[in-house]
Amino acid sequence: MLTTATTEQPDTALNHREREVLRAVGRGLTDAEIAAEIAVPEGAVAGRLDRILGKLGLRDRAAAIVHAFDCGLVVPGQGPRRPDARLRISVLGPLRAWRDGRPLDLGPVRQQAVLAALALCPDRVVSQQELRDGVWGLEPPAGNVVPVYVYRLRKILDTGDGRDSVIRRDRCGYRFAGDSVELDVTKLERLVTAAEAADEPAEVVRACTRALDLFRGEPLAGLPGPFAELERMRLADRRIALAQRKLDWQQRMGHHAEAVAELSALAAAQPENEPVAAMLMRALYRSGRRSEALAVFTRTRRLLADDLGLSPGETLRQAHQAVLRGDETSFGRTRTGAVR
Repeated sequence: MLTTATTEQPDTALNHREREVLRAVGRGLTDAEIAAEIAVPEGAVAGRLDRILGKLGLRDRAAAIVHAFDCGLVVPGQGPRRPDARLRISVLGPLRAWRDGRPLDLGPVRQQAVLAALALCPDRVVSQQELRDGVWGLEPPAGNVVPVYVYRLRKILDTGDGRDSVIRRDRCGYRFAGDSVELDVTKLERLVTAAEAADEPAEVVRACTRALDLFRGEPLAGLPGPFAELERMRLADRRIALAQRKLDWQQRMGHHAEAVAELSALAAAQPENEPVAAMLMRALYRSGRRSEALAVFTRTRRLLADDLGLSPGETLRQAHQAVLRGDETSFGRTRTGAVR
């Protein structure tokens, strides 16, 4: 007989991260899978589970699974564990898809752009007009090319086992069933949430690193149309914000020398980004490279003046004064904000 849990519910007994672990345990995930999902070291999962068991008065992992269902963290039908998705789609780079581990030929680029427009609007009905506008822009296609492309995509993506298609028809358009597909951008959002909810700097850095590792180049590289272009810009901004957040927290932990190489690459890609330039100056200065830190300010000031007709803002000026005075305490903290 399993030991009964205390009557205290997990929303009051456990913190946010412990509730995440309990929910994952209730879904039947292994320690390695939990670590990957919430971006913590695998070795830390067992320790967190021990604390959860102690707080809730539970005997073992089996009792934790039962409790996760009893308190509503896991809903019947969601667990104990959903089989791995047979279909996987990646948009954080050139559009790619795999079924059962085998790559799929997604057809011509406009057809791929239709898939991207559906996959990046999961569980929402997208009309044919939205697809025409998003993929062809001001040069609408002739005839019924949208239904033809959707028909082809359904054949390419469907598993052939009699289950509903991943692209569902609706009287107003088409809906992409996101819950039946493993989509890299969905994992990205989970890791962003983990980074923002993390209690410890090392967990923030780890979650941001794992999120950045999902990118395989320019998102939706080579796909035509206004929708793909806007998504490229949005995801590129997300990537930069993640990198800034990671590197800022690395420096708060005192890992300045480790941050220099990544910040240098980011500054080269974003030469007029003042917060990145200020972070690079701080990392160089605290790594004993004062003259290089001053050179970053000179180069950025010149670029701002020549390209934008602007003077350096407060963040960059503060970093410059801190290096000149040799006063580490006067470095302003970079405002990275939420990664949205």
